[in-house]
Amino acid sequence: MDADGTQVGVVPLAQALRRARELDLDLVEVAPQAEPPVCRIMDWGKAKYEQEQKQKEARKRQSQISVKEIKMRPKISDNDYRTKSGHVRRFLNDGAKVRASIMFRGREMSHTELGLRLLDRLAEDMGELATIEASPKVDGRNMVMVLAPIKQKPKPADAAAAETNADQADA
Repeated sequence: MDADGTQVGVVPLAQALRRARELDLDLVEVAPQAEPPVCRIMDWGKAKYEQEQKQKEARKRQSQISVKEIKMRPKISDNDYRTKSGHVRRFLNDGAKVRASIMFRGREMSHTELGLRLLDRLAEDMGELATIEASPKVDGRNMVMVLAPIKQKPKPADAAAAETNADQADA
């Protein structure tokens, strides 16, 4: 392929190299497994730079989701529960997933329904902020549940403000 994108066809290597040198560009092999191999006349430095910029932009757009953990006991007091649920609420508002663990000791293992009730209460309290990604499961001496934040839809006021800004930009 030529520098302007037109297909030249099968050309001997020496002729292709000469044409690339005349245009002060590079001869780049784009499909070495083809028979005969496919080459292109292009500015390799510019193409490499553009590729790096696309990768950089893609990394900027991707979001990393962190998982925060909150640990409780089955016999937690109401004040402690409110404090822990406040932490969970803050984590969810920040966009993090929350892994809620109930730790059982000794004879508490025979009363796992207390832990289940506590996790159900937490899920109910966080109903408007989160969905249950992993329902409560017993894992050794712990009971674990994972909550994921609900994706926020743009508020109608924000959408109206965006339209107003777009109209002002057109004027």
